[in-house]
Amino acid sequence: MSTLFSVDAYREQARTRLPAMVYDYYAGGARDEITLHENTRAYDRLALRYHVMRDVDERSTATRVGGHEIDLPILIAPTAFQRLASENGERDTVRAAGESGTIMILSTLATTSVEDVVNAAAGPVWFQLYVYRDREATRDLVKRAEAAGCSALVLTVDAQVWSIRERDERNGFALPEGITMQNLEASGKPTFPKSEGSGLGAYVRKHFDTSLTWADLDWLAGLTDLPVWVKGIVRGDDAKRAADHGAGGVIVSNHGGRQLDTAPATITVLPEVVQALDGTGLETLVDGGIRRGTDILKALALGAQAVCLGRPILWGLAVNGQAGVRQVLDMLRDELEVAMALCGAATVDDVTRDLVMEQSRV
Repeated sequence: MSTLFSVDAYREQARTRLPAMVYDYYAGGARDEITLHENTRAYDRLALRYHVMRDVDERSTATRVGGHEIDLPILIAPTAFQRLASENGERDTVRAAGESGTIMILSTLATTSVEDVVNAAAGPVWFQLYVYRDREATRDLVKRAEAAGCSALVLTVDAQVWSIRERDERNGFALPEGITMQNLEASGKPTFPKSEGSGLGAYVRKHFDTSLTWADLDWLAGLTDLPVWVKGIVRGDDAKRAADHGAGGVIVSNHGGRQLDTAPATITVLPEVVQALDGTGLETLVDGGIRRGTDILKALALGAQAVCLGRPILWGLAVNGQAGVRQVLDMLRDELEVAMALCGAATVDDVTRDLVMEQSRV
């Protein structure tokens, strides 16, 4: 049993174990990191107005997302370069996801191939996709994800232009020898170009397609029978456009505060997106700033089907590999279950909008 009792404790433990360059890459955000910190602070401004005297003797955190029955409303968000945190990287993470009964979303920029990750999985794997200038490389990623057995694609739409992440520029972020982006080896794009600053920034500027439009969502949906979730939405009108162009679901995300600094915290725009998708049948997920079970409860109350968790998974991975990821998920599951019970909600379906109210904090 872990003696670490919060996500922040795992973060601090990971900080002592990781090289400074790697920790800064995982922890950092764009520019002044205003959105990075606001993602978390925005949850603190929401209060839980709980019900009492309700039977919560039998409780469950199970729910359904994208047609999958899962044991907790927490998906593992796509995060790149996981072998920088543990030797087995993405394999450790997907095994922990299976043990916890949830879904892993694998990054395009994974340091383990999609085939090896799916082979190690005991549960669903979704594949996160960036669109490359080289459309054949993009097509190849889609077909590989399908053939490997992924059950959905997640198109990231807020990274056509890479923001300046000052920690990475200062550190000259690069991948060490022996670690590559294995899903890009077939297309000849598995490593960073030489750069005085961030190698990742240089890579994105060279390869990512800055001409991406809604027509490309139509193109992508036409390539595959898999549902295509759209990740990076912070507006109701864009959510509706995603639905109109064939999206299978929407993820409210500002890239963890790593793209446009001073973008709104995701929890503050979640209700607008949920309302815009009312009647479309599309589900909404949200990521960014989730550090406690009460945060998950607030997101569910405001209309999310589930949340996606990024950095906390990396902290668990860095501290104790597969077991560390499982410990983080178990800890948040326990926190969520207690918070639900104290709000009078025995199941995820019992979590309703009236549980959340805004309050000012000095």
